[in-house]
Amino acid sequence: MKCISALLMGAAALAAAGAMAAETPKYGGLLKFAVGAEPPNYDCHAQTSFAFIHPVRPHYNTLLEFDTAKYPAIRGDLAESWTVSKDGLTYTFKLRKGVKFHDGSAFSSEDVRATYERLRNPTGGARSVRQASYEDIDTISTPDPLTVVFRLKKRNASMLSNFASPWDCVYSAARLKQDPRYPERNVMGTGPFTFVEHVAGSHWTGRKFDGYFRKGRPYLNGFIAIFIGGAPMVNALAAGEVLVEFRGHSPADRDRLLKALGEKAVVQETPWVCSLVVTFNTKKKPFDDVRVRQALNLAIDRWGGAQALSRVALVRHVGGLLRPGYEFAASEKELVAYPGFSRDINASRAEARKLLAAAGVPNLSFTFTNRNVAMPYTPVGVFLIDQWRQIGVTAKHEQLETRLYLAAQQRDKPTFEAALDFNCDFMDEPNLQLQKYLSHDRSPINYAQQTDRVLDDLFDKQSGELDKKKRNAIIRAFEKRALEQAYTIPTIWWHRIIVHHKVMKGWHITPSHYVGQDLSDVWLDQ
Repeated sequence: MKCISALLMGAAALAAAGAMAAETPKYGGLLKFAVGAEPPNYDCHAQTSFAFIHPVRPHYNTLLEFDTAKYPAIRGDLAESWTVSKDGLTYTFKLRKGVKFHDGSAFSSEDVRATYERLRNPTGGARSVRQASYEDIDTISTPDPLTVVFRLKKRNASMLSNFASPWDCVYSAARLKQDPRYPERNVMGTGPFTFVEHVAGSHWTGRKFDGYFRKGRPYLNGFIAIFIGGAPMVNALAAGEVLVEFRGHSPADRDRLLKALGEKAVVQETPWVCSLVVTFNTKKKPFDDVRVRQALNLAIDRWGGAQALSRVALVRHVGGLLRPGYEFAASEKELVAYPGFSRDINASRAEARKLLAAAGVPNLSFTFTNRNVAMPYTPVGVFLIDQWRQIGVTAKHEQLETRLYLAAQQRDKPTFEAALDFNCDFMDEPNLQLQKYLSHDRSPINYAQQTDRVLDDLFDKQSGELDKKKRNAIIRAFEKRALEQAYTIPTIWWHRIIVHHKVMKGWHITPSHYVGQDLSDVWLDQ
């Protein structure tokens, strides 16, 4: 079996190399791809799930974007060029001429201003989960229709990368003025594809925008995102009913697809800027007690779990709050000194039992809320429940469909007890990955609801620190505090595997399943 897998992987690698070679793109065709869940609404600024970005992102543009073939290089999208002042406080963008929204209205700097005002300070019932990314912006001005100027209160080491966020869909200022919540129920951007329909439980369709500002793009006539997951999705991919699923496969599914498709398949792999984290509702007893949270953290054998789960799920790497291998991530020597990362799991679990007893809950029982997305939520959820069982804890596994799963954590007063959440973003950057650990009044994506001004202060200090050595030291202090308090704890980091049909060209894998999904460069060789 190992020999067969090796041969398959070798063939796939050669196919991937061929896919990356320079070819002349062809026009036409309809790309059918699978999405394992559905978006709860249509607003980019309020969402965090791949279930949203894959079907919706092709309808929009952003100010900047990542060049996926040269990742993490950044290039202009709606911005034609930009400059940054010497003091790092002023960002000036020159915008492209002739850009139109799908309704025919002209795009201008006012649309960019209105979009970022909404991202940093939503009003009228609108919701933004990225306010923390833009809280350093002081003013946004529009000297002319094709110029927008951002002035910051203080330096921000990640600001330019933030402007390339795939979540920052640029909306029509006129539409937002009429209704700040317009994007929740309507899809209307400047992107390469116009919106056709969303049939709940079935599919999402986009059609080529003939007025797209990039000459010769898109190549496709349109796309259909088919909502299908798990084994049926793998079957559909093997049968050619869909050509790709852009999120990621398990090693077992990869091998099965390569065996079924042979020379028709291409495989692309990379470490993933994504991890599953356990969030404890600190407003619910007994999770308001740090000893309980610490005990549940100490019970998890991450090193053994990574080895076992990597054979069946798309998780592989042990790390703290930042992706293993990233320049600001903890080294293994630093990791093993953190609570929950010791290689002596027996000693850790003995300490966990003592903590539960001291907290008065030696036989703790609770409901563990999870997502009904098979990979990797189900296997990781089952793994965690078994880990907690080792210290006498009983957890009931509650798996909800995406809309209900997100609502359980995102409502104003969440009722969940503990949940398997995700901390995924579009790039490696502490200013992004650490937001989940900020105080609840500063971070809409912190569902633990704690207030911890020590973490807030450390975050602010590292955010504007341009000296890498100094920034790394501050991040280590942040990580140590976050793991000791255990409001939200990391489990195992992901490894991204994409298998797609060779006829699909022009798509490049990146460490994020949110980046490179506007489909403007994708074409079909058929």
